[in-house]
Amino acid sequence: MDAFSKFHPAVNMFFFLVVIVCGMLFQHPAYIVVSVFGAGTYYCLLHREKSLKRIAIMLPFMLLMTAINPLFNTQGEFVLFHIFGRPYTLEALMYGAALSGAFLTMMLWIGCYNVVMTSDKFTSLFGNLIPSISLLLVMVFRMIPNLIRKTTQITGARMSIGKGAGDNAGYKEKLDSGMTVLSAMTSWALEGSLVTADSMRARGYGSAKHQSFMIYRFESKDKALFAIQILLFALVIAAALLGQTSASFTPHLSIAPVSWGVLPYATIIFIPIVLHIKEAIEWHISRSKI
Repeated sequence: MDAFSKFHPAVNMFFFLVVIVCGMLFQHPAYIVVSVFGAGTYYCLLHREKSLKRIAIMLPFMLLMTAINPLFNTQGEFVLFHIFGRPYTLEALMYGAALSGAFLTMMLWIGCYNVVMTSDKFTSLFGNLIPSISLLLVMVFRMIPNLIRKTTQITGARMSIGKGAGDNAGYKEKLDSGMTVLSAMTSWALEGSLVTADSMRARGYGSAKHQSFMIYRFESKDKALFAIQILLFALVIAAALLGQTSASFTPHLSIAPVSWGVLPYATIIFIPIVLHIKEAIEWHISRSKI
């Protein structure tokens, strides 16, 4: 757990709602750069040595998305060259880069969300309000990481007994191996759902009013950080209403000049990073005094 994860779940949830919604809506290059840098830094702090490899895997897809967009969107005034008689414009290329940056930001923030907002935090927030939906969302959120982890285990086990498709295997062998793993994963997922349903029924789920054990208290530090986030978000909304976040790429390039609205947006994004660095410095200072 990092420093930001130790705050109340409401503080964590509000932060991710703000950064994810703003990351999807804001297409201004300055805001995208701040979002990508902030999300990437926090993602690296949470996932450590695995982060760079995962980001390296996502980057080629982002570059491909950027390069492909002008092939479908030919609007723009500045033509770089022609492909099959269709103009390849600078405006469409920049628009593709903005979409790729927003998509990369979403992937990084979702990766951070899965680490910070654990199932018990989500249940503590929404368990009493929407017990059935909160349980369903928790199961959905944990399904993809569990499937990825189980797929890695099955693939490794098959490779250890010589039944997996190696690097030199042909297309048919890789397809057969992938279908076998997919079949095993489908059986495992269906069996797990039946076991979960039987276990919940045996424990009497749904037979009485839902109750949850709240272990999170909204302390003074949570109130202070929550108030700071609300204030910064209000400033970001004000900047958006003033048109500081507006950006139009096609058919004409029109981007609002960088103004003060970037500062509160960057501040709210870098809150977890600053808290993480602060805690690391305090930890090293305390260790040096031993």
